Amino acid sequence: MKVDVLLGLQWGDEGKGKIVDVLTPGYDVIARFQGGPNAGHTLEFNGKKYILRSVPSGIFQGGKVNVIGNGVVLDPLLFKQEAEALAASGHDLTKRLSISKKAHLILPTHRILDAAYEAAKGEGKIGTTGKGIGPAYTDKVSRNGLRVGDILHDFEEKYTVAKARHERILKSLNYSYDIKELEAEWFEALEYLKTFNLIDSEHMINHMLKEGKSVLAEGAQGTMLDIDFGSYPFVTSSNTVCAGCCTGLGVAPRNIGEVYGIFKAYCTRVGSGPFPTELHDDTGETICRVGKEFGSVTGRKRRCGWIDLVALKYSIMINGVTKLIMMKSDVLDGFETIKACVAYNIKGNEVTEFPYEVDDSLEPVYVELPGWQTEMTKMQNEDEFPEEFNAYLTFLEEELGVPVKIVSVGPDREQTIIRYQED
Repeated sequence: MKVDVLLGLQWGDEGKGKIVDVLTPGYDVIARFQGGPNAGHTLEFNGKKYILRSVPSGIFQGGKVNVIGNGVVLDPLLFKQEAEALAASGHDLTKRLSISKKAHLILPTHRILDAAYEAAKGEGKIGTTGKGIGPAYTDKVSRNGLRVGDILHDFEEKYTVAKARHERILKSLNYSYDIKELEAEWFEALEYLKTFNLIDSEHMINHMLKEGKSVLAEGAQGTMLDIDFGSYPFVTSSNTVCAGCCTGLGVAPRNIGEVYGIFKAYCTRVGSGPFPTELHDDTGETICRVGKEFGSVTGRKRRCGWIDLVALKYSIMINGVTKLIMMKSDVLDGFETIKACVAYNIKGNEVTEFPYEVDDSLEPVYVELPGWQTEMTKMQNEDEFPEEFNAYLTFLEEELGVPVKIVSVGPDREQTIIRYQED
């Protein structure tokens, strides 16, 4: 068997959680391979709304194995809050979730360092969520990190050394803080973490593949936030692309199967950084309002704009996407005209490849398509799609060279239309 990968193609917030939930019945294992609790995946069904931060989005489907892989950074305190909230709603994770011993821990001082580094940047802030993700990945790469498996072996000694090193850094930044309450809660959560199945996830997943089990790897954030290929330095601290699945789960490249790329029918971005098609007008505000574009974890308002096919084609290339999934099609139901960016004008030169640097000199080149001006939220299959919407899908498939397999017409799992059904 192969590992199928599902990931975002834009700047995150594409709706990955919902689609993982929709696809889960076809898989035996759902695994997160990177990111941390800054990545909120929202799911809605049976009149309830759930927001997952570190937990894979397959936990709502019974009989599935869910894995937090080694590429994830985990905050025990935020994880405890998330797991207890799910248990209170009837979803007990203790028998459904396994956690890699090689996943790195977010320490209390990582969160404080995150705030201190942002404060030191002044106007050059990246727009971090303040969850300690960046400092945790920094420690991982510099070989100073603590991992989940460490909590089983002389952890207090290792923690004391790591904390002391962080405190020296904070002192050099003249950053004042009080860690006592946070630290006490964190150690309490650490004991809670020990009640879960802590595993060598790379062995488990590869054994399951040999046994013929199917695996869906769930990405977090989006391709344009990738540490290597995103709009650096306004990126996250991990590899959000398909290759990150191999390192984040211990899966060989030859074992990658389908690559599902998720994108919105328009674009959004949270925080600082370049956004070529951003709209600063009533259209942008309308998209934000209708699409309820506010972060599921942070609550921050998302910047909105037209779809960017230059960036999208770049993401498809980097990831080797085999099937596309378009989200929030219904948000554009009321527009008379839809725009799509097909090129960039950079100082008089028109380019169709995503450039090394994106700045204010770049101007998007748009094509206009007629809007469908039809409410799509109650549609059940693609035969009901209006002619203009079908034309929009055809245009996208021709531009991107990949079929749009799934179309979402609303937030609920039932508002999902699968196209091109295989026999």
